[in-house]
Amino acid sequence: MTASKHASTWTAPPRDTLRVGEGFSLADVDPSSTPGFDGDKQQGRVELDAGVPALSELQERLFAASTQGAPEAVLLVLQAMDTAGKGGIVKHVVGSVDPQGVHHHAFKKPTEEERSHDFLWRVEPHLPKPGQIGVFDRSHYEDVLIGRVRQLAEPDEIERRYGAINDFEAGIVASGTRIVKVMLQISADEQKERLADRLARPDKHWKYNPGDVDERELWPAYQDAYQVAFERTSTEAAPWFVVPADRKWYARIAVQRLLLDALEEIDPQWPAADYDIAVEQARLAAS
Repeated sequence: MTASKHASTWTAPPRDTLRVGEGFSLADVDPSSTPGFDGDKQQGRVELDAGVPALSELQERLFAASTQGAPEAVLLVLQAMDTAGKGGIVKHVVGSVDPQGVHHHAFKKPTEEERSHDFLWRVEPHLPKPGQIGVFDRSHYEDVLIGRVRQLAEPDEIERRYGAINDFEAGIVASGTRIVKVMLQISADEQKERLADRLARPDKHWKYNPGDVDERELWPAYQDAYQVAFERTSTEAAPWFVVPADRKWYARIAVQRLLLDALEEIDPQWPAADYDIAVEQARLAAS
């Protein structure tokens, strides 16, 4: 039995409209667009709320199935320029399900110990266990994004990492984990407005990082780095999805729909009782 469906304003599923395929160009993505969705902001909010029961049920079924040995899990990889809305995705989409079935990890600048190992060494311990939805807020892709832009590794090493990532992700998928890789594409103008808002509001000052302005100056280089990463690592097993993110409400419903699609494909089932239900009902009634 699958999770209940709801009426939707999607005219085409995000897994089709947002998937990075052959000939994809990041420069052609309009960050203010809403591919496949005919509604406005209000309808987007309705869509997000309507998707919560199905997402919650599927996540609970995934977790329940793992208690009986089912190996499946989901890994959501979130990449973006600063202020694109990764935190909002975590709060409003992933945050709508039972937290006991979620593993969230935000990858920061590597420690000295982490730098002494291969770049994937620090990633593996944070992969979701069976029954979990894992969330990487930034990820192993930092090592071919900022690593490339800031020249933190030799070109040959950056080149090696693309293949290492593909092999790593293929192994994850083979073990039963569905990978949903999302890049939230924000425009430079929208990012500027969001950074200005953080500076104007005392309750947002903690979210502002002076280094964000430094990274803005490298915007074209980051766009090029993302384009190369997509071309080299959007695979059949673990494709990339580029989500226009100037409209936060659209980004949230698009990622929710991608997660729903991944879970519906897994179609986790409630585990059967390993006891005699009638006997237990009788015992309970007599207690």
